[in-house]
Amino acid sequence: MRSSYMENDVILLLKDITGLVKPKPTSEREELIQSGKHYCEMLPIEYVPTEQYMKIYEEALEIYSASVAQAVGKLADKIMESRGKDVVLVSLARAGIPIGILIKRYIKFKYHADVPHYSLSIIRGRGIDHNAMKYLLKNYHAEQLLFVDGWVGKGAILNELKSDLEEYEGVSSEIAVIADPANVTELCGTHEDILIPSSCLNCTVSGLISRTFLRSDIIGEDDFHGAVFYGELQDADLSYEFIDSIEREFRLSAKIQDVKTEGLGIDEVREVAKRCQIDDINLVKPGIGETTRVLLRRVPWKVLVDERYRDNRELRHVVRLAEEKQVPVEYYPLKHYKCCGLIKKMGDI
Repeated sequence: MRSSYMENDVILLLKDITGLVKPKPTSEREELIQSGKHYCEMLPIEYVPTEQYMKIYEEALEIYSASVAQAVGKLADKIMESRGKDVVLVSLARAGIPIGILIKRYIKFKYHADVPHYSLSIIRGRGIDHNAMKYLLKNYHAEQLLFVDGWVGKGAILNELKSDLEEYEGVSSEIAVIADPANVTELCGTHEDILIPSSCLNCTVSGLISRTFLRSDIIGEDDFHGAVFYGELQDADLSYEFIDSIEREFRLSAKIQDVKTEGLGIDEVREVAKRCQIDDINLVKPGIGETTRVLLRRVPWKVLVDERYRDNRELRHVVRLAEEKQVPVEYYPLKHYKCCGLIKKMGDI
């Protein structure tokens, strides 16, 4: 699979389907998803950021690079402590890819070890790419594999991972993430809902690749899951600007303060769904990363922002996107998360 990443940073176990799938507008995708079509059978039209939004992204990168670098360092230390230098990083495409690259680079920076890094697709409701798993297990021992993602929202992908990996003896379903406000993994840089600047953009911060795709007319029985390479966006590619900005802040000791809220994030999600009269918790997208994704790729009903973070710089891009898309922002008492994106049934909007 082509990408704008160098092969010594990551090998993508994906099928290049560039030119084979026509992206659909957001509102059309939303209607199809809510009528039962799976999101992995379509691709969204990539959001082109406005000049004002890009200014906010650049500001976020400048302000939060150091705290993200600290979280990467803490996570890498935990990985080395629990797995050692034989670990093979397997990031979940696509939000996990830049995080996997950063962990790989930090391990090289501090531990002088060049660990392998691959990326594969896992799709909620459809599962992990079994052909990619076969490839990895042909080349490495099961206990070497460690899955990496950007953050945990509710924990849906972790549940998918646990279920799918039952058939792979010796492969751990443990997941390594920068931020885990849901309290589902100890292998995290922080339990705080922190802004990871790469969550603010789509393909232009993820090696110019699309989200992953799975449909039987395009993806054959022996194929990896698919993705599109957006070569036409090369001039707007910020993938290495993001990586380099975080890497410049690497330090040998990670001093990030971890704030852990009692209880599980999923319980708060259920409470929000009940209060907002949303039947399907898949329509509640908690945390900074998930809220941003909702605003970029779905049709949100409203955004909840924790009242303690009113006018907070960390959420400036969320508020800006909400304004652009004319989505109301409501201030609401959240515990595990700083914000939450809500999708309501298309028929109710």
